[in-house]
Amino acid sequence: VQLQASGGGLVQSGGSLRLSCAASGKVVNIIALDWYRQAPGKQRELVAGISSSDTTRFADSVKGRFTMSKDNAKNTVYLQMDNLKPEDTALYFCNAEIREPEAPWLGHYWGQGTQVTVSS
Repeated sequence: VQLQASGGGLVQSGGSLRLSCAASGKVVNIIALDWYRQAPGKQRELVAGISSSDTTRFADSVKGRFTMSKDNAKNTVYLQMDNLKPEDTALYFCNAEIREPEAPWLGHYWGQGTQVTVSS
């Protein structure tokens, strides 16, 4: 199983980006997924998450600006980031619980980071 994060880039303050986290390989479906971010010199923080029932939750710092959605057919979860601010600049990582075929347990995987840079 591989988890691939993409969609980062350079955007001006107030702009938007959509991050994707796609699972590939022997995957039945993504059960739940969290997005984390880590800025230089700071600890990794939980930004947003989507549960098995598609309930979403967000850090207070991004509430009202970020949304999440899941495309089960593509085994992909999206993080839509609007009204971006310079303080959103960080390396964004996804972490997923994945159901694998013929496995009695859920696999936990990290995607590689995708860089988001917001200029003022």
